[in-house]
Amino acid sequence: MAGRKIVITGVTRGLGRALAEEFIAQGHTVFGCGRGGEGIFDLRLTHAAPHGFSVVDVANDVKVGIWAADVLGHGAPDLLINNAALMNEPKPLWEEEDRTFTQLVDVNLRGVANVIRHFVPAMIAAGKGVIVNFSSGWGRSVSAGVAPYCMSKWGIEGLTKALAEDLPDGMAAIPLSPGIIDTDMLRIAWADGASAYPKADVWAKKAVPFLLALGARDNGKSLTISGVPD
Repeated sequence: MAGRKIVITGVTRGLGRALAEEFIAQGHTVFGCGRGGEGIFDLRLTHAAPHGFSVVDVANDVKVGIWAADVLGHGAPDLLINNAALMNEPKPLWEEEDRTFTQLVDVNLRGVANVIRHFVPAMIAAGKGVIVNFSSGWGRSVSAGVAPYCMSKWGIEGLTKALAEDLPDGMAAIPLSPGIIDTDMLRIAWADGASAYPKADVWAKKAVPFLLALGARDNGKSLTISGVPD
């Protein structure tokens, strides 16, 4: 498992930041992106080459393409993790503004498709690789007030399972629920109720070995990180 090349979106905070730190701590090379310039600058200062971190909005296909071309200069990733996502403020669907609804769709769905478009052909050419698209418990169930987020994560489930059918033998695409973790995103929906769940850095110590163990046998399966509540 040593020396894997890992690509992660949304690395400036939350699950993405925790994953980047833990993968690096375990000796893997991480290339990540995020929208927050300050977070990316901090990662660059903390983790020099061969790691690489870039300011990229995954909703912008052109910017994703430029970033991917740079990362792929180091070879195709062994593991591609689509983590970047937005959560809506809890409210009935009819109260959701078109602007915020569209922003969520652009990141949570179009952003994943953009990353796949620019990275997966190189993974296919290399004949290997695992694509993990983060889903959610709300990608397999629903609750009041979070219809836009539920819609996007149900979409991730379908998109990923269909992608799995397109991939050649030896590769895998997996819709993965990370479980319930105390992050800024969860606090948007649950406020202080999020504190009953593990912090991202604790979660990452279970998540990283789980992710590294994924392979072709898992292609198309809806999975959840073992040992984390969902």
